Amino acid sequence: MTITEGPALEVGSARRRKEDARLITGRTTWTENVTLPGMLHLAILRSPMAHARITAIDVAPALAVKGVVDVFSGRDVADVQGSLPCAWPVTEDMVRPDRPPIAVDEVRFMGEAVAVVAARSRAAALDAIAAIEVDYESLPTVLDLEAAIADDADLVHADKGTNKGYTWVFDSAAAGTGGDAAAAIDGAELVIRRRYVQQRLIPAFMEPRSVVVDPTGDVYSIWSATQIPHILRFLLSVVTGTPEHKVRVIAPDVGGGFGGKLQVTPEELITFIAARRLGKPVKFTESRSESLVSAHHGRDMIQDVELAARRDGTVVGLRVKLLANMGAYMGLVGPGVPILGAFMYNAIYKFPAYRFECVGVFTNTVITDAYRGAGRPEATYAIERIMDELADELGLDPLEVRRRNWINADEFPFTTVCGLQYDSGDYAKATDRAMELFGYDELRQEQQARRDTGDSVQLGIGVSTYTEMCGLAPSRVLGSLRYGAGGWETASIRVLPTGRVEVVTGTSPHGQGHETAWSQIVADQLGVAFDDVEVLHGDTRTSYKGLDTYGSRSLAVGGIALYNACQKVIEKAKPVAAHMLECDPADIEFTGGQFRVRGNPDGGRTLADCSLAVFAAHDLPDGIEPTLDADAVYDPVNFSFPHGTHLCATEVDTETGRVTIRKYVAVDDVGRVINPLIVEGQVHGGVAQGIAQALFEEAVYDSDGNLMTGTFVDYTLPTAADLPSIVTDRTESPAPDHPLGTKGVGEAGTIASTPAVVNAIVDALRPLGVHDIAMPCTPERVWRAVQGGAA
Repeated sequence: MTITEGPALEVGSARRRKEDARLITGRTTWTENVTLPGMLHLAILRSPMAHARITAIDVAPALAVKGVVDVFSGRDVADVQGSLPCAWPVTEDMVRPDRPPIAVDEVRFMGEAVAVVAARSRAAALDAIAAIEVDYESLPTVLDLEAAIADDADLVHADKGTNKGYTWVFDSAAAGTGGDAAAAIDGAELVIRRRYVQQRLIPAFMEPRSVVVDPTGDVYSIWSATQIPHILRFLLSVVTGTPEHKVRVIAPDVGGGFGGKLQVTPEELITFIAARRLGKPVKFTESRSESLVSAHHGRDMIQDVELAARRDGTVVGLRVKLLANMGAYMGLVGPGVPILGAFMYNAIYKFPAYRFECVGVFTNTVITDAYRGAGRPEATYAIERIMDELADELGLDPLEVRRRNWINADEFPFTTVCGLQYDSGDYAKATDRAMELFGYDELRQEQQARRDTGDSVQLGIGVSTYTEMCGLAPSRVLGSLRYGAGGWETASIRVLPTGRVEVVTGTSPHGQGHETAWSQIVADQLGVAFDDVEVLHGDTRTSYKGLDTYGSRSLAVGGIALYNACQKVIEKAKPVAAHMLECDPADIEFTGGQFRVRGNPDGGRTLADCSLAVFAAHDLPDGIEPTLDADAVYDPVNFSFPHGTHLCATEVDTETGRVTIRKYVAVDDVGRVINPLIVEGQVHGGVAQGIAQALFEEAVYDSDGNLMTGTFVDYTLPTAADLPSIVTDRTESPAPDHPLGTKGVGEAGTIASTPAVVNAIVDALRPLGVHDIAMPCTPERVWRAVQGGAA
C-alpha cells in the first residue's frame, strides 16, 4: 500500500537529524558516562614486544598499590577466558589459531594484553599496571607478507607449521560465469601488469572503545561502544558459556565505528571475565594510544594485477593475486574481507574472464578486519588504477577507456563475470553529470597549457567510476561463502493508544542518522507526523533480535523490514476502520494517512482513531486481536549496487612534492534517497576518509614489530583544513528488488575517492615518467617520484 495523496511526503525531504541535538551537545549516554554503585575500573598491561615468550609475571607489586582490588594474568584465567571468535572461516581448511583475550604463554603482537588490574579508581589501576613485572624471551618477528609465506619463514604460530591462513580462489571458467583468464592473458594483444599496495590503516573512531559489565542483577548487563550489540550478545554467550537470555547488551549512542567496532574485542571479554570473577560492576575505557595499538586495523594487502586487452581498448581478461595480512590471529570477519572485494574487481566493466586468488597471511601485527568499505575500496582502487594505465598505454582519455568497457544502462539487470546480478544503473548519466559539474574539458585544456609551458605546478585529473555491493546480504549467499550468520534484518512497530508510534529496529546506528530516516519512512507509510515516531535501538532487551549495522546494510535491509512492518500495521487496522465506518474491510483503502471507503473521500479514520479503538477494545469486530503492533523480518533477495563517478583535480608542485586538491566532484547513484542531507553527509565523510588513505594515513611498523604510528602525532589524520570543498550531485536508479528502491551510501565516498585522488596525482606527473606512487602520496614520496627515485 502506497500513499498517493495527502500531506507532503517525508521521504526525499532534507530533514535535519532529530538525534543531532543530543549528540552535538553531549546530553546523551556514551558508555564511558555509565557509572554504577561500587564499580571498579580496569587497566590492561600490554606487550611491548611483537613476538616473545612470557617466562614470568610478578603481579605482587601491583597488588600492593593502594586501591587495587585484583590483578590477574592470562595464566590466572586460562581455564575460563576462552578464545575470541572468528565467524568467517572462508575455506574448510582455514588455519584458525586460538586467540585468548589475555596472552597466556606467548605474545604475538605489540599491544596484546598480558595482565589486568581492577581498582577502585582508574588512576590506581594505571599506577598498578606500571608495577607489574614481566620477563619476556624474544622470538623471531614475522612482518613481511612475501617473506612470511616462504618455505623457511619463521612462524607466528609454531604449532600450525605455516603462516598461510588460507588460500581462496575464484575462477570464472571453473565457476561457469566466464572464460579462462590465463588463456585470455596469454592470447591478448596487450597485457598490463601492476603491483598495488594497500597500506595498513587504523579506524580512528571519535569515541574510543569502552565497555561496562554489571553482573549484580538477574542478567549480565553490558554497555559497549559497539556496532554489533546483537552479534556481541550471541558470541559472548557462546564464548563464556553464559546462557544467551542471561546476557543483555546495550549499545548507547556510539561515536563512530567505520568497521572498527564490528568486532568482539578482547577488552569486552576481559571486562566480562573481571566482572564475573569479582562479582562487581567493572568498566574499561581505552586511551587513544591503546586504541591505535590494539584495536583492529584495516586494508594491508599486496595486489598483483594483470589486465589483458585488445588494442581498441576492450578488456578481455583480468587476473588478481592478493596477499592479505591477517595480523597475528583471525578477526571476527577479517578472513572474509578480501573475499568481499573479490566480487568487485570487475567493477562496472564487462570482463569476459577473471581469476582471483587470495592468500591470508599471519604476521606479528595487530589483526586486520573490516574497515569502511571492507574489500570493496581495495578492489576499486586496483581496477581504477590499472584502467588508467590501459588508457595511457593506448593514448586514450581515461573516461573513453571506461566507456568502451562499462555496462550500458539498457543491459541491466546484468550478470557479471563473478556471477553477481547487478540490479540497475546508468554509468553514462552519472559520468556526464560529473563531467559537466567538473568542467572536464576546460580542465584538460588548462592541463595541456601547463604542460606546454613547463609549469612547476602540474595539473592532474583523476577519474574513478565505481560500483559496490550493499545490502549485506542474502542469507543464502552468505552461507555459500561460509559466513557464520545470515543477512536478514528485523523491525517492529508499536502503535500507541494516542496514535504515536514506537519503532524497534535490529540495526544499531553509530552516527548514520537512523532515527531520522526511519521516522521519515514510517511517517509516510502510516500517515503520522514525523515527530510522532520514536526509534528504539541498540538494546538487546528492547530490540531482542537483529544483525546490526555494517556494510551499508541498515537502510537497504533494515529499512525494508520497517516498510514491511508498516504494511502489516495497515492491514491490521483495516478491519477496525471498516467496523468504525460500517463497511466491508474489502472496501477500505489507505490513502493520504486516512482509512477511507473506496470511492468516498469523506469521513475517513486515521491510524490514531484505530489505535484508540483498539486500546479501548469496547467495540471491535469478533475475532479481532486488540493490537495494531506488527513485526517483520526481511531477508534480501539480492545485493543492491550503488555506483557513481568521482572526478578529482590536483595541483602537484614538482619542486616540493606538495599535492593540493583543487576540485572534487562526486556524482553518486544510491537509488532512492530517503534524506538528502544524510546522504550528503555520508558522501562528504566517505570522501574525506578516502582522501585520507590517498594522502595522509599509514600505520607503520619498524623491523622489530613496534608500531611507529601509535599517536596522532605520527598517524596523520587529516583535519577539515586539509580537505577540499566537495561538489556533490546524484542520479537515481532505484533498486528494483524492493519497494523503497534504496541502495546504500555509507561507504560509497570511501570506495570512489582514493583512486580518483591517486589517479589525479599520477596523471599530473605522467609527462615526467611517473606511473605510480605508493600511498599515502606524501610530499616526500611525490618528490622522490619526480626525481626518478623510489616512490
